[in-house]
Amino acid sequence: MSGLETKLGGMEIISSHSLPSCRFVTSRQQIHEKSVGSHPSNFSRRRKFESVCGLVRSDVWALHNTLSASFHLSSYKSSHKSIPVRAVKGVEGVIDAEDSLENVTRRRESIPKVLIPGLPDDSKGDINARISSAQQEWKPKFNIHFERSGPRKVGTPQVLFLPGFGVGSFHYEKQLKDLGRDYGVWAMDFLGQGMSLPSEDPTYRQWNDDELQVDDHLWGFGDKTEPWAADLVYSIDLWQEQVQYFIEEVIKEPVYIVGNSLGGYVALYFAACNPHLVKGVTLLNATPFWGFFPNPVRNPQLSQMFPSVGTFPLPPRVRKIMEIVWEKIKDPRTINEILKQVYADHSTNVDKVFSRILEVTEHPAALASFASIMLAPQGNLSFGEALSRCKTSEVPICLMYGKEDPWVRPVWGLQVKSQLPEAPYYQISPAGHCPHDEVPEVVNYLLRGWIKNLESQGFVALPLLDDESGRFDVAKDLEYMRDGTKKSVRVQFYGSESSIWSRFTSFFNTHLQDLTIKFR
Repeated sequence: MSGLETKLGGMEIISSHSLPSCRFVTSRQQIHEKSVGSHPSNFSRRRKFESVCGLVRSDVWALHNTLSASFHLSSYKSSHKSIPVRAVKGVEGVIDAEDSLENVTRRRESIPKVLIPGLPDDSKGDINARISSAQQEWKPKFNIHFERSGPRKVGTPQVLFLPGFGVGSFHYEKQLKDLGRDYGVWAMDFLGQGMSLPSEDPTYRQWNDDELQVDDHLWGFGDKTEPWAADLVYSIDLWQEQVQYFIEEVIKEPVYIVGNSLGGYVALYFAACNPHLVKGVTLLNATPFWGFFPNPVRNPQLSQMFPSVGTFPLPPRVRKIMEIVWEKIKDPRTINEILKQVYADHSTNVDKVFSRILEVTEHPAALASFASIMLAPQGNLSFGEALSRCKTSEVPICLMYGKEDPWVRPVWGLQVKSQLPEAPYYQISPAGHCPHDEVPEVVNYLLRGWIKNLESQGFVALPLLDDESGRFDVAKDLEYMRDGTKKSVRVQFYGSESSIWSRFTSFFNTHLQDLTIKFR
């Protein structure tokens, strides 16, 4: 991200405690650009200010990520020396139309530092939650691999983690070991991924008497489908049904569900279809789309143009194409390069993740499963439709996004925030596509705080807001120890417009009551 993005996201002007007149920009007035190439001057004209006289501390929160996708600070400085901001009086002085954002940012107060716990360290005698692995048969030949840790006591929150594409429950080892000390923690492998691949070939080959029978080392490309795999397609709808079965039959109580990337989409989709089984959803850089081919229910005529739709047996022409693609994807050098892309901090140890991904690619069903996933139709619900349903059902949603994600850029998280203004949004930097594995200390800290906030029905403040009054955008540097080294990650919190207005209302009511009592 460019330097301008940091400056815009960080600008805040705080008034003095004597509560002077002030102006502020509400979160609804934040710009969520339709196209990432918009010129910076556009958002200045679109700012709308509302006056709040003599009452509250002011925060002017400027737009951040959506403005900087296509330009850098250097080019911005050359063409625009300043962006006009209406006068705001406070401890920073008077900011007028002659002030530049750079000057404002330079004068801003320092970012507070908060020391948070590191991960449990065996060498120091810290106690990790014990992880156990198991298989659960959903349907004949459909075995779900999962890992769990932590207590099953009545009243203890249960948390289910859903993985991204190409990984499995092993990607949540740091959550299982740490959060399992406080909660019942579960992580599963989607069917067709990780260790939830089939144990038998879903197809078989018919041989003529004069044909030489050859044992094919790759499954899924036979002539006929086995009865148990007749309707098998590794699609987002299948995974949504898998999650429903697992919660109902294995966990057996409503859960907090957390999903990264593809797992985020599935988590949201599941919550939209089964709100009674969900206590809250956390999206970790959730992908906002999945599937290349039209859904047969939503677009029956268009879907007829694509007859394969990921079912078995996969056609010979598909095998030829997919084998070429698969040889490239399973190459250790490719896997290593992808991990470098999605982890912002290259000092993060990904050896275990690398070896587990490589191990899965050697399974005889891996290629056909990959092909089925790639050819599967889109879900019955789009990401946006799932969001709308969750909003209607009042499913609590929390957003935690790594800022340096090269795939699911921050603009996608901000678009979700625009549709769910009540949802707390935490932007983590530096962190890439997998913040739970790259900065698990931060994600675990935020998850604990969010769950406590919901379990206490709001009596426990949201993470980062425990010492804030009237704030709905907060930046703090979270510091922790890892392998004897102090690490620091900046987390920017964005709340909701209604939350600050509720504080205004409370402030008004309190002072009106005091005045009424005095005049009696």
